[in-house]
Amino acid sequence: MRTPIPALLGLSALALALVVVGLAGPAASHPHVWITVETTVLYDKGNFTGLHHKWTFDEFYTAMAIEGLDKNNDGVYSREELAELAKVNIDGLKEFGYFTYPIVDGKDVKIQDPNDYWLEHKDGVLSLHFTVSFDQPIPANAKGFAYVVQDPAFYIAFLPAKADPVRLGQGAPKSCNVQIGNPRTGGEDADRLAKAFAQLATPLSATKAVSIRCAE
Repeated sequence: MRTPIPALLGLSALALALVVVGLAGPAASHPHVWITVETTVLYDKGNFTGLHHKWTFDEFYTAMAIEGLDKNNDGVYSREELAELAKVNIDGLKEFGYFTYPIVDGKDVKIQDPNDYWLEHKDGVLSLHFTVSFDQPIPANAKGFAYVVQDPAFYIAFLPAKADPVRLGQGAPKSCNVQIGNPRTGGEDADRLAKAFAQLATPLSATKAVSIRCAE
């Protein structure tokens, strides 16, 4: 059985949580970290190109994670002071696919590792900003484009922000709309979406699926 790397213990409670996820598997039925999610679906020249996430951690995680990181003792946690913690978190998330699962027409979409990420500390909580690009751009008129941000082991609870949890990037056609919620209540298309998430290599609940559809 693996044990957490000692260096992670002082840097990131989330990184430790990710190790535990790998050990506990489906048995971890109660969340231990809560993350509020805001996402921008990036758009460029007729295609959706990736997702920019802002993940805001709960106060308990924040308090543990920032301990000892205010190097100049000015009461402010700068981006520079949080840079190493941001890297630890991103490196730890890689093993779990950044808990981001996009699909098109029932098939999973591969994503690239983030090369643009940072942490900010504001109003007493930490927020991790990062962008995952799709391996191949997704045409705006593609059928069945959706994604879920979820921990299949339920160790981490991902909650949509109360205001504007999903935005379409600058330039996206006005004919595009976003649907968030339980797809099982949305008719035949929604049933196909729920089935698609259930058949992925890592089966997922589609109850928090985000669907993007643009009129032709």
